[in-house]
Amino acid sequence: MWGGRFTSSPDAVMEDINVSVDFDRHLYRQDIAASKAHAEMLAKQGIIGADDAKKIAHGLDTILSEIDKGSFEFKRALEDIHMNVESRLADLVGAPAGRLHTARSRNDQVATDFRLWMRDTIDTLDTALAGFQRALAHKAFDHAATVMPGLTHLQTAQPVTFGHHLLAYVEMTARDRSRFADARKRLNESPLGSGALAGTSFDLDRDMTAKALGFDRPTANSLDAVSDRDFAMETLAAASIAAVHLSRLAEEIVIWTSPLVALVRLSDKFTTGSSMMPQKRNPDAAELVRAKTGRIIGALNALLIVMKGLPLAYAKDMQEDKEGAMDALAALSLSIAAMTGMVVDMEPDASRMKKAAGEGYATATDLADWLVRALKIPFRESHHLAGKIVAKASETGIALHRLPLQAMKAIEPRITDDVFSVLTVDRSVKSRVSYGGTAPKNVRSQARKWLKRLAKESK
Repeated sequence: MWGGRFTSSPDAVMEDINVSVDFDRHLYRQDIAASKAHAEMLAKQGIIGADDAKKIAHGLDTILSEIDKGSFEFKRALEDIHMNVESRLADLVGAPAGRLHTARSRNDQVATDFRLWMRDTIDTLDTALAGFQRALAHKAFDHAATVMPGLTHLQTAQPVTFGHHLLAYVEMTARDRSRFADARKRLNESPLGSGALAGTSFDLDRDMTAKALGFDRPTANSLDAVSDRDFAMETLAAASIAAVHLSRLAEEIVIWTSPLVALVRLSDKFTTGSSMMPQKRNPDAAELVRAKTGRIIGALNALLIVMKGLPLAYAKDMQEDKEGAMDALAALSLSIAAMTGMVVDMEPDASRMKKAAGEGYATATDLADWLVRALKIPFRESHHLAGKIVAKASETGIALHRLPLQAMKAIEPRITDDVFSVLTVDRSVKSRVSYGGTAPKNVRSQARKWLKRLAKESK
């Protein structure tokens, strides 16, 4: 492929370090699509003959079919997907294959292919994340009134509903999808026709190839087009944040399913046993989602480090852009599928959740709020009084709503028996009616809104 400049073959070690077809073969569909668009444009511009372009297109379709069927022979000696396709094309159509690379470099070719692959992958991930949101919203609607403990610092804070908790992840996932959409919008420019770095002397119609490949426009600077991978870094940044969100829910599932907590149960579908201990039910799917977050973040870090010191334009370092990204986005796709399955599968223990929600004096804030509303006491003073009442209940070892009225009056004489109307966990969650709050009617409304929105998106 190097023409007349080289007279001997590369060392075996050089071949091993230089080869990329082991992973960039995943770009085959995008590579063939871009080559067909390029050949059609060359013919339209009179740069190659129409008959040659027709033969090239037919040969590329044959290669696509061979790869899809698994009969295509990938050769490591040809380095990458581009040269493997071009070599096979020469076998199929002869001399016209040599005209395909006119006005094109592997630099703009791979930049185009990778953008196309990244765009396709973002679309697939978006569909998967929407499915994850639907699973969460359905479960949230079903458990809009299922009371559970809300925690801060992993300590009892205030009662919330299980549905409200799950909807928090629907909102996070919406922002994840938005970040991917933003990345997709910015990457959707075509490098094809930029050449190695300086453009080309041929009269190309770059708008034609950009449109044929679904890009919004051609890139405006040939140096930038072939030498930056910010589109991959941005996509991996979005993937890393999405993975962190998945990992947080995975961690909660690990906690919730522990026999020490036992707020949620997973079926056999998403748990494993132990080779020694017959009683074990391990939440391995959740643990693996949690762990895969590390490799996704690692891929982002690796690419940032690869790119940080590269002068313009292309350098071979950039071959390291694809393997980590492909691995990371595959890991994210699998993680989304696993989390969606677990959300559908998991069943909360409503009675245990409700009991846990009442422990730790979770309605103390409701008591403080009642003192403000009923007795017009400033919040800082009511906070102090509520703390003293909680201390009294703790001394006697009883729940806050079981503390006798007289014990409360001994701390604040103006307290009436109306205070008991706010001290149960059910009353607490029902009272949180502010927009975005955990009141069951809010949760049902938000879950319904999300399900309608997601159904509309899927049409």
